[in-house]
Amino acid sequence: MNLNLHTKVFRSVTNTGNGEVGADTIFHYQQHKDVVTATYQGGSIANGHLIAKVLPNGELDMRYHHINKAGELMLGRCLSTSELLPNGRLKFRESGQWLSGDMSSGYSEIEEI
Repeated sequence: MNLNLHTKVFRSVTNTGNGEVGADTIFHYQQHKDVVTATYQGGSIANGHLIAKVLPNGELDMRYHHINKAGELMLGRCLSTSELLPNGRLKFRESGQWLSGDMSSGYSEIEEI
């Protein structure tokens, strides 16, 4: 799928227990060629940023960092696979791992709003 994420907005819809984003976390995406960036906040996230490279198969190879409401700086990485929903919105299925804290892995999904 040829992605165009420029100015798209997403919300978390699924997350494993070790994740920090939730339904109140909103992601604002920008894209320039094969580089994707976003800011995110809401719920337990005070302020976050991500950067990703669009891979040839359309997946996003992503790194992210944020400060949560407890004041902790968190780092992670994930591989995001896109899906076009029947209503034309995008959904990402994300397999990730913390690069700080307990270094655990998890799974999340975000959908375009």
